[in-house]
Amino acid sequence: MTHSALPQERLYQELQRPTDQVSLARAALFMAQEDYPHLVVDDYLAMLDRMADTLHQRLPADRYPLKIIRAINDYLFADLNFRGNSIDYYDPRNSFLNEVLDRRVGIPITLSLVYLELAQRIGFPMAGVSLPGHFLIRPTVEGMNVFVDPFHQGEVMFEHDCRDRIKQMFGDSAQLEPQHLVSVAPSTFLVRMLTNLKLIYLQKRDVPKALNAINRILLICPQAVGEWRDRGLIHYQQGQLDKAQLDLERYLYQHPDAADAFEIRRVIEQIERVQDEP
Repeated sequence: MTHSALPQERLYQELQRPTDQVSLARAALFMAQEDYPHLVVDDYLAMLDRMADTLHQRLPADRYPLKIIRAINDYLFADLNFRGNSIDYYDPRNSFLNEVLDRRVGIPITLSLVYLELAQRIGFPMAGVSLPGHFLIRPTVEGMNVFVDPFHQGEVMFEHDCRDRIKQMFGDSAQLEPQHLVSVAPSTFLVRMLTNLKLIYLQKRDVPKALNAINRILLICPQAVGEWRDRGLIHYQQGQLDKAQLDLERYLYQHPDAADAFEIRRVIEQIERVQDEP
């Protein structure tokens, strides 16, 4: 892989590695290079290495998992003052690893990424857990059924706490499903980061950046059929009818029984009418 490769190519190449060899931090930094073209990936990886070296010296002699979690929490949140950005949660900078490392603020998934990278470097295996509307991490140590919430200063949670958190966010009828607690693969992790960015950019009406986020989601996960629809509708709104038709037809081909299939067919018919006009 040459240094002249585009960030999207670097990201794609990183994700072709075997899952256990993918560097989430490296992939997230390649992702950030689209918005920060002068970002030097190795500088931020070296920063994480230095942080892990310092943390390693502070680990307790007794390597019991909860004591290691407390040591990480003390270092990350007390000493370095990393924190959740609850004041400006939808600032796009919260979704870029370089900005989170520089500013020491982030959202649940990017703070989880910093935490995971440190844990990996000190030999304490952890994985991401994608709850609806929130993101946690968990030790992958046999028999340890606890979760850590980096957005809330590394709060240690149990399964019933996760259930309560979902009910707080979505109402008493919301259920914690078994799949909510499954460790997520690197590609799923990155797609969730990009989905956050896509929604932020759509909210800000920054269409080029929203499209860029969708393009990267589809690069990582071509089977994310809803993204074909969303990109098609954006193209349609922008008058790019050929591109819109391609994406929307692909969406319907992959998902013919979609709840919105009727509406999408109507859009395609409208495109065909316009294109048939003399």
